[in-house]
Amino acid sequence: MKLALKIFLLLAVLPLQAQIRKVNPKIMPPIIQMKQVDFSKNELNYTFEKIKLQNERWYKFNALGLNMSEVAYSNWNAGGVNSITFLADVKLRRRYLVENYFWDNELVANYGINAQKGEGLRKTDDQVSLTSSYGYRTGFRDWYYSSKLTFNTQFSDGYDYPRSEGDEPISRFMAPGYLYIGIGAEYAPEKGKTALFVSPLTLKSTFVLDQNLADKGSFGLPVAEYDNAGNITKHSKRSLTEVGFLLSGKHEIEIYENVTMYNQVSFYTQYDKSFGNIDVDWQMSVDMKINNYLQARIGTHLKYDDDIKFKERILPNGAKQLYSPRVQFKQILGVGFKYIF
Repeated sequence: MKLALKIFLLLAVLPLQAQIRKVNPKIMPPIIQMKQVDFSKNELNYTFEKIKLQNERWYKFNALGLNMSEVAYSNWNAGGVNSITFLADVKLRRRYLVENYFWDNELVANYGINAQKGEGLRKTDDQVSLTSSYGYRTGFRDWYYSSKLTFNTQFSDGYDYPRSEGDEPISRFMAPGYLYIGIGAEYAPEKGKTALFVSPLTLKSTFVLDQNLADKGSFGLPVAEYDNAGNITKHSKRSLTEVGFLLSGKHEIEIYENVTMYNQVSFYTQYDKSFGNIDVDWQMSVDMKINNYLQARIGTHLKYDDDIKFKERILPNGAKQLYSPRVQFKQILGVGFKYIF
């Protein structure tokens, strides 16, 4: 008993020493379990077929062209002038077609210049045309209730050549600009190479944003009012709106292998002051494909607009007035590059 008590007292008096051991934890990477999502084969096929069908409903056409003609002389006893001509053209088209309706959009832009020895640059062609039409199928095959918008203008100033320094332009950007908005019926087969639009109700707006040209009565606008001294007392308005009947169409046909003819024509007459006077706009071109990148083109453009006058007379107050419309004709022949994608 006494021995046990001594041992207990000895343990209570002596300091207790404890050794603390530091433990370094080991970090384990997280465990990620991949969960598979089960798509049925039918659902995948349906999705891909839907995307394919959506793409097939769009018809897309893009064409870039650059034609060139050049004449050069060296010690040529018959005489002549060195010259070079460039003509660039762009055509973009998007057509969306489903069972009962279509939406067709086309942008056409042409610009040509000519350079002759001893002369400045001359413009030979200048056109910007945007067309958009929407149609809903009628009960007759390939016929649609349709509405169409057409906008035409040019890029830069046009002059009457030969010109002198200081001559004013006879046309400019949006001088003129033409906007047609019509509703009617359109024959539009699925292939899109032929179209016929008949509109008994078409709104035609003519814009001449250059005040000098508008005051002269250019492009069908009324002439400005002058006093006896020849000073303008009232400027002409810069736009004119009328309502009329429009018939337009286009046709594409392959005459021979790699030889294609394009025709585009429109006839318009207004209902009020000059019903029966028909404005005509007819473009025709024949493209002869040489290879995938080279082609030759022959083109013509015939226009008759009762509002565009060519003869000029001097009024008693000294002002100039244009009168008498004429048939306008343009012809193009060139060989050049064409890229279709």
